[in-house]
Amino acid sequence: MPLIPSSLNDLLDHGFDTVIDVRSPAEFAEDHVPGAINLPVLDNEERARVGTIYKQVSPFDARKIGAALVFRNAANHIETSLSHHDGGWRPLVYCWRGGQRSGSFAWLLKEIGWRSDVVQGGYKTYRRLVVEMLHDQALPFRFVQLGGYTGTAKTELLPLLAARGVQVIDLEGLANHRGSLLGSMGEQPSQKAFESALARVLCRLDPGRPVLVEAESSKIGQILVPPSLWDGMKVAPWIEVTAPLEARTEYLLRAYDDILSDRPRLHARLAPLKAHRGEALVAQWIGLSAAGDKRALTRSLMEDHYDLAYAKSMKAMAPHVIAQVAADGLTPAHLEHVAAQVAAVLQAIEI
Repeated sequence: MPLIPSSLNDLLDHGFDTVIDVRSPAEFAEDHVPGAINLPVLDNEERARVGTIYKQVSPFDARKIGAALVFRNAANHIETSLSHHDGGWRPLVYCWRGGQRSGSFAWLLKEIGWRSDVVQGGYKTYRRLVVEMLHDQALPFRFVQLGGYTGTAKTELLPLLAARGVQVIDLEGLANHRGSLLGSMGEQPSQKAFESALARVLCRLDPGRPVLVEAESSKIGQILVPPSLWDGMKVAPWIEVTAPLEARTEYLLRAYDDILSDRPRLHARLAPLKAHRGEALVAQWIGLSAAGDKRALTRSLMEDHYDLAYAKSMKAMAPHVIAQVAADGLTPAHLEHVAAQVAAVLQAIEI
């Protein structure tokens, strides 16, 4: 019997031993069910070829050629990637829409003796459930935002809080971006892949307890925060972390050393700020970078850009700040102390 999920939790809690995505590598790379492995029955070129035959020749010819390719590739997977499984193995297979690719592969596995099934509707069913959660429905969580000026180590506090049992969502980690002008951490996931990772985290949370999320704008690098989460964040109360400017400077010197040390990339990131901060100030920053004075550059970036932007944002949003936690410094010991205070505030909310 095919798996017919009525909710995202139904699909993610499938109970099968392995989830197999038989779509092409390109389809899989854009997004896939969390935890799935990719065993394509048509690679990128084969899928394009079969599609062209379907449109330009006939559906029959496309199915005939496609079937030969599918079973040839499936045989290779059985001889290699799947050869170690015993007779009790239960795989769950899906393709784009739960059609011939997944049906053929699941049938072959079942003929061998494995207890395989397919996802009815395939990836399209999964994606519809993600969209329903993150775009169409209100999320059932009480969010609390962790705010503070740039350099108050908010992201570093999240795992410390998680270790204390706090429910957290690390949006910057999921988006692979530190959420600021200089925050790139490499290639970001696709929007769909980000939403898949976020949905998986949300499915593991308890709606009866508060959920802490770092205060962000609606866009993290090139990733958009989905509307259901953004709506919850906009009305969430804040816990604000404060720290002395010198401590924030030292912290950012460590946290942003990669971009501060890469002058061409740094200068390219600073250039767009001419429109907001003026050519003279940007030229001063580039001069400090060229001279290797990372500390003076970092301090000036905070005083003359990040802090001004944060103050303007706070004035516009006017969030409800329920607690302010002051950090004397941002060393590991200081951060443990801050995490304990933030956790205490959240525990009071929970009660």
